[in-house]
Amino acid sequence: MRLWSLHPKYLDAKGLVALWREGLLAQNVLLGNTKGYKNHPQLTRFKNTSNQSAAIASYLKAVAEEADHRDYNFNKSKIIDMIFKDKIPVTYGQVQYEFKHLLKKLKDRDQALYKKFKGTAKIELHPLFHMVIGDIEDWEIV
Repeated sequence: MRLWSLHPKYLDAKGLVALWREGLLAQNVLLGNTKGYKNHPQLTRFKNTSNQSAAIASYLKAVAEEADHRDYNFNKSKIIDMIFKDKIPVTYGQVQYEFKHLLKKLKDRDQALYKKFKGTAKIELHPLFHMVIGDIEDWEIV
């Protein structure tokens, strides 16, 4: 499971669809609707919010907005009807790590996007997050 801190605009088609599916799985886990993945490290930052269900719903809404922008047809009725008004902190080191990780994937899967984003100086975050100083997050599996 990879719940990117990066803006979904950086993802190729395969990555965006995977993020949607993994986000829906994360929503089910956080709602207590599954037995597996309960302790997955990617869920830590959602669990550490004041309302994990609303946080994952807001996360998914931004993914769905990117899908709409690309004229994809994601079933938004699968997102629970909750809004999270806060921002979740993500460290600078985590963002750098994720962006390098994504570029490796894009180099193999989508050369056009790889070339478009490889020189990116200012990385845009998923709207749910805000950047703070720090290294790679403790929950990340490097």
